[in-house]
Amino acid sequence: MILLSVIFENILKKTKFIFKSLVIIYSIVLLCFSFFNYFNPLKININYSQAVYSENGTLMHVYLNNTDKWRIQSDFNKVSPLLKKTLLEKEDQYFYWHFGVNPIALFKATFFNLIKRKRVSGASTISMQVVRMLEPKKRTVFNKFYEILRATQLEIQYSKKEIFEMYLNLLPYGGNIEGIQSAALIYFNKKPEALSLSECVVLSIIPNRPTSLNIQTKNIAIEQAKRKWLIHFKSKETFDKKLIDNALQESLNIPRNNLPKIAPQFCYRLIKERPNIYNIESSININFQITIQKMLENYVEKTKGKNINNASVLVLNNQTGKVIVYCGSNNYNDIEHSGQVDGVKAFRSPGSALKPFLYTQSFEMGIYTPNSILFDIPINIGNYSPVNYDKTFQGEVSLKNALIQSLNIPAVSLLKDMGIGEFVKFLNQLGFNDIKKKESGYSLALGSCGVSLEQLCKAYSVFANQGVLKDFGVLKKYQTQEGRRVMSKEASYLTSNILQNLIRPDIPQSLMGSTFRIPKVAWKTGTSFGRKDAWAIGYNKTYTVGVWLGNFDGEGVPSLSGSETATPLLFNIFNLIDYNSNKQWFKTPKGISYRMVCSKTGHLPSDYCKELITDEFIENITFQPKCQHIIEVKVNRDSSFHYCNSCVENNDFITKQYLNIPAQLINYYEAFKISYPKIPPHYELCTRVYETGQIKIISPNHESEYLIETGSGTHLMLNAETDFQSSKVLWYINNKLVGETLPNTPLFIKPPFGILKIVCMDDLGRKNQIQIKVKEF
Repeated sequence: MILLSVIFENILKKTKFIFKSLVIIYSIVLLCFSFFNYFNPLKININYSQAVYSENGTLMHVYLNNTDKWRIQSDFNKVSPLLKKTLLEKEDQYFYWHFGVNPIALFKATFFNLIKRKRVSGASTISMQVVRMLEPKKRTVFNKFYEILRATQLEIQYSKKEIFEMYLNLLPYGGNIEGIQSAALIYFNKKPEALSLSECVVLSIIPNRPTSLNIQTKNIAIEQAKRKWLIHFKSKETFDKKLIDNALQESLNIPRNNLPKIAPQFCYRLIKERPNIYNIESSININFQITIQKMLENYVEKTKGKNINNASVLVLNNQTGKVIVYCGSNNYNDIEHSGQVDGVKAFRSPGSALKPFLYTQSFEMGIYTPNSILFDIPINIGNYSPVNYDKTFQGEVSLKNALIQSLNIPAVSLLKDMGIGEFVKFLNQLGFNDIKKKESGYSLALGSCGVSLEQLCKAYSVFANQGVLKDFGVLKKYQTQEGRRVMSKEASYLTSNILQNLIRPDIPQSLMGSTFRIPKVAWKTGTSFGRKDAWAIGYNKTYTVGVWLGNFDGEGVPSLSGSETATPLLFNIFNLIDYNSNKQWFKTPKGISYRMVCSKTGHLPSDYCKELITDEFIENITFQPKCQHIIEVKVNRDSSFHYCNSCVENNDFITKQYLNIPAQLINYYEAFKISYPKIPPHYELCTRVYETGQIKIISPNHESEYLIETGSGTHLMLNAETDFQSSKVLWYINNKLVGETLPNTPLFIKPPFGILKIVCMDDLGRKNQIQIKVKEF
């Protein structure tokens, strides 16, 4: 009994000693680890490649990371379970049980390596391999100990799932290819979740020897290693027998695939704006993007014979507020024609593409309605004399026809009436922030400014959104914004109704015979000065589409025009994305009313108006003047002259009706020898002097400077607009009479040099005065 007691006491002492020793050892290890962890904290910042995906998850573009490696970030949940199981069975069966280090495997490896006096087996867990890939070091005993400490840190800070995900993203596959995602795409053109068992085994064996098992040059060695592991898995019943048999029969032929480069300008823009996001989910509709890009490339191939080498397309979804197609150029790889330029962002002259906003503003201000009559006649404003595209004049034209036909002169006259400052302010509200008042002249109405395709599409989408300006998102998770109202629903509606008209000159000849295939859209074309840019912007309730064609180097092309060059492509795109759409057109806003107006002026009819048409207008906004296109004039019996109120007394007269033609229109008729019903001249014996009236000098321009070469015989044209009441016009320079003409007839003189005061006066005493400077050249 005493002996047993002594034995038990000895065992107890030894047990206590061992326990104390273990506690001390553990404390020392813990203390050492704490010191190590404090002075060498684990900091993980894996440098991934930036990748851009479409809205449905299709990879569009990948960029090398900062160390020039293809390392696309993989999501643990989107990796094939077969691959995860293969790696676990092959590399670390007890991964989910140990704490970074497998002590049994470590002891076993140490024992056999000492016996054989060389490295015959390893004991690296997945956690230790992650550490080694993050911090590559030479394989020594000291560095192995370092890996153990780091693996322990890794296990403390991260979950098993996160560690395994790091492992999947760091696996080396030779050269500059790292990670499962990159390898699966480059070698099998598949996502990691779609890999077969055979492909999974191949991707599990290469990281052990990425150089000697080069996937492109060592197919036989890889095939042998694959078979070895599949047979091993079969013996262990790791996978279903039939699955392994199929994998054994699957031949190994692995080409290196190129990573996709879809919408390169768009993707580059995204990564530059989001440098810290590795996986960018964009708003692009991949099917539309690929099809329209190919359509664009084929279209420009046909125009290259005309020296039109570049094109860009942008498609916006008005309802979701997203960019769904972004073609910066027709061919990114066309080095000769600067295909890398992003034509969506490039600033170009818009030509007539700004005119709809000008007319919309006139509706907003209540100045005009679609059937208002404008004058398409020669004008000169501050030495600026615009001409129409076809260099002809129509005289009187309705506002809607002026917009449909994209006439230049009515647009410039409209801008003069509204004011450049007001129009620039309106354009700024629409997003054209680079247009400045101080830099703009009346040519702004014709697009003498710089805008981008992106700005134009966004501004035209305001019509589609019934007057609301919205920001458009480029990401999948973009939430549609409410936006802000920049024009009324009513003004937007009036413009859209005009722009959806199919009876117009910018319907290209190629589509004239097949208008039944043209979707219902509102659209406008534009051709810049010098034919350097061709535009076509169209929209319906769902989409806004913008097309630009030209040359990135700015070279003009005689055959380039918005109607013939850009419009066919615009309709091809609409037929693709919204073919046979049964979506309703824009509903008439409550503020739109209808009225009968005189077809001659677009004003409310008077008693003399016989031809009436229906006109749309904005309630409580649109001015409603009464038509005065017919006036009653007192004339003598043979209608050879007329009387004013001063000279009608004591004279025998009759009252007749005449067209009340404005002075500027009379001047146009006279200048171009166009016949018109004239009112007889004023009674010549009348001596009344009018203090006010319609007489205005239109040439030369007030406060302008003219250079005239000495002895050149150059003449200066004097011309004034006046109404029917004038019989003659007298011209004075510095209070000296220099000539007399009939009304609305120019006078050519050889002017003196210096500051000149020019006065014109008609026979009724009405006068107008300007001042100019004539300098010797």
